[in-house]
Amino acid sequence: MDEWSDTHRELRAEFADWYEVLGEGHLDADRTAGLPAHKWEQVRASGLLRLPFSPEWGGRGLDLLSTMYVLEGLGEGCRDGGLCFSLCTQIVSAGIPLQRFGCPELKARHLPGICDGTTITAHAITDPGGGSDVLGMGMTAKPDGDDWILDGDKVFVTNGPVADLIVVYAVTDRDLGPFGLTAFLVERDTPGLLTGPDVPKMGLRTSPLGELTLRDCRVPAANVVGRPGMGFTVLEHVMRWEILCSFIVQAGAMRHRLDRCVEHASRRRQFGRPIGSFQMVAGQIVDMKIGVETARRWLYDAARGFAAGRDVATDIAIAKVVTSEANVRSALAAIQIFGGSGYLTGTGLEKELRDAVGGTIYSGTSEMQRIRIARMLGLKESHT
Repeated sequence: MDEWSDTHRELRAEFADWYEVLGEGHLDADRTAGLPAHKWEQVRASGLLRLPFSPEWGGRGLDLLSTMYVLEGLGEGCRDGGLCFSLCTQIVSAGIPLQRFGCPELKARHLPGICDGTTITAHAITDPGGGSDVLGMGMTAKPDGDDWILDGDKVFVTNGPVADLIVVYAVTDRDLGPFGLTAFLVERDTPGLLTGPDVPKMGLRTSPLGELTLRDCRVPAANVVGRPGMGFTVLEHVMRWEILCSFIVQAGAMRHRLDRCVEHASRRRQFGRPIGSFQMVAGQIVDMKIGVETARRWLYDAARGFAAGRDVATDIAIAKVVTSEANVRSALAAIQIFGGSGYLTGTGLEKELRDAVGGTIYSGTSEMQRIRIARMLGLKESHT
């Protein structure tokens, strides 16, 4: 996809140095895990958090596709996958729903801090027993005068251990199905909210992940994003942004990995010739090329449809499956092409594989995406 304008290329070039800075020390950062304060300061200084937000709040005012193009460059230029993931979560978790559905008061109060990174954000969607079943979540919210009382637990909250502002999704009327879900803005110091520590995990270790506990947590009714019962609509909008932004970063990482493997296969010699001249090695690299180009096309085509107001539920699901699974295959192939050195931590390739595996799980597992696509095709499950 080479139809980007000179303005787009200049925009990505503007951030090129920051891509490299943000990735510095990524191997050590992976070993120590967590999100160091100096790294977040670099994220803030880069201006990447401002991309899709209105200049009224300190943003750059970029549209979705332009934002994705810059973030693809981030994936290509920055080797710290966890930091990239936390950065994307910061953009989409609270800022995107606030800009689209928030009242003027909430926007004025929170969007400037989200844009400049002084307010770190997260969203809490998954319950301990709910998994991908959003409508079956146990988190509830009950009205009480001018407030809502939230009770329940959330897990797998990216940025949760360090977040200042969290969008919590809760059931407000279970009988209403999708119309019984509501999104609430919950500030870190709200009584009744307990944030857990960073949970160790396989990959994306520089992106803090935690659990939340809410017990008789009183949230002002003014902190509802949109209106009561709009939570599913808010979440659907947010998840489309999350998939498009997070996975275009993966496409950028796949591009970098491809280029690295081409260079290695051209330089590394075995039996008197470059290993890239062997058909099996070349075939792996060709498959990496097909994977990244297919992923990019699905992501950008889905984004164009989304921006145009078309129903892109199936497109988003396909883009997510295609990209996440191609990323895992690409990372495995890279380790194989680099051989023994690829298995060592020093090349960073084993870290990229660990990071890639998470993509088939978060933002809706590959299995759930396939179920969603099947339903769109009219293949309903039988309950008899």
